[in-house]
Amino acid sequence: MHLDATALDAGLPEIRRSPADEGTVEMIVRRPDLGLRECLDVGELSTQTGLVGDSWDRRPSRRTEDGGPHPDMQLNLINARLSSLIAAGDEEQRALAGDQLHLDLDLSVENLPAGTRLALGTAVIEVTDQPHTGCAKFRQRFGADAHRFVTHGEGAELRLRGINAKVVQPGTVCVGDVVRKL
Repeated sequence: MHLDATALDAGLPEIRRSPADEGTVEMIVRRPDLGLRECLDVGELSTQTGLVGDSWDRRPSRRTEDGGPHPDMQLNLINARLSSLIAAGDEEQRALAGDQLHLDLDLSVENLPAGTRLALGTAVIEVTDQPHTGCAKFRQRFGADAHRFVTHGEGAELRLRGINAKVVQPGTVCVGDVVRKL
């Protein structure tokens, strides 16, 4: 069951209350293969492969000359309040958003411009300039209203569909860890 535009709009004030400088890692989701999800309590972040065991390093990209994985798209980050809202609190459904890190943090351009570094656990990641846009799978899993909600108007300004990042310091990240801007 998908939320309609009215229910999504009603959740916007809570999303806007996401912390700006220091938040929390709420979910770590590894995608070992297409369509598969593993929710982890602990994840290892690598400068070579992103989230260790994730399929990012085997996923093609239309944004690279050779069609290989884009180095600035190792990690997909999504606002945890948004993912909880669109999945109506269902953790399995929430993991289907396709993002590896669900952070209780304001992901807006104003708050996290490209180049911003975030410390989480013992790792450091960097927000990149690569746009993270909604896709047909997101629309299918959460509905047309949710897709429109995250990609248009205030949802686009807040980057509710999420952002891309890369690992700049490898390390371990755990659910519940603090994530803070550096």
